[in-house]
Amino acid sequence: MGTTDRLVVIVLFDRVDLLDVTGPPEVFSLLQREMDEPTGYQVVLAAESMEPVTTSAGVRVLPDATFAEVSGRRVDTVVVPGAVETDSGRRVRAVVDPEVVDAVAVLAKGARRVASVCVGAHILAAAGLLDGRRATTHWSTAQQLAAEHPAVRVDADPIYIRDENIWTGAGLTACLDLTLALVADDFGDELALRVARQLVMYLKRPSGQSQFSVSLEPVSTTRRIDDLRHYIAGNIARQLTVTDLAEHAHVGERQLTRIFRTELGMTPAAYIESARVEVARHRLETTDETLQRVAAACGFNTVDTLTRAFRRRLDTTPAEYRNRFRIAG
Repeated sequence: MGTTDRLVVIVLFDRVDLLDVTGPPEVFSLLQREMDEPTGYQVVLAAESMEPVTTSAGVRVLPDATFAEVSGRRVDTVVVPGAVETDSGRRVRAVVDPEVVDAVAVLAKGARRVASVCVGAHILAAAGLLDGRRATTHWSTAQQLAAEHPAVRVDADPIYIRDENIWTGAGLTACLDLTLALVADDFGDELALRVARQLVMYLKRPSGQSQFSVSLEPVSTTRRIDDLRHYIAGNIARQLTVTDLAEHAHVGERQLTRIFRTELGMTPAAYIESARVEVARHRLETTDETLQRVAAACGFNTVDTLTRAFRRRLDTTPAEYRNRFRIAG
């Protein structure tokens, strides 16, 4: 493909998430600073008509072209953002416009690749583009996506997923990670890394990195589980067992397991491992400690145990994680 033939069409519609629309073009623009020759990227915002589109943030955006106009052009990449609505209980639900679905289906037929940002995956699914594929979306609408589209293999954990020429991204800021991955696919990891540094991102996150971290999980609804979480964090280097936790909480082991499943959606052992991985990530990012010392400090005891936990939780190794995320002192 020539350097003047990378037409990127970003789909616009009312209530679209603003960052989904503005994030990818910023990454493509920053890439140009790192290259002597033109990148070839031409970003076009396309909508049903040329009327201004009001985003979820209330900011109005002017389309560059209509869906009909760009459907007749040679499209390299279609980027599909999303939109949500929130009910009185603050529950989030992805909203899908059938006209937008139809337009995306048409554009996708002639495009080299298609990428959804955040809940834009719901539009791709409605267009039949994710059937039989593994895909991700924002964690808050993953259950909705799985329920409405059983043919899609929904994985709410990764930052982004590539399945052949279909890419799906997770939360709002993950649009930057996804676009960096598209840049790396076109121009290689080194240039993508330079752009990541301009964005003041620690480095390009791997596709398997989780959307979640233990420290960002919702506040517990009971003081008992909140106390247990603080107890685990304060004793992370110790050998923590269900028996120990049950004694600390003054409950039986079976009741403790039920509490963890109800409050945090996982077993005590799974939570402890997640908490240890979170501490290990921080130490790998901010210190020069050996892997042996990191493993001991986080309660893993051996490097092999640490490595197995990282592969389960992050689909990478501690050494690879440090190489990507080490913050220079």
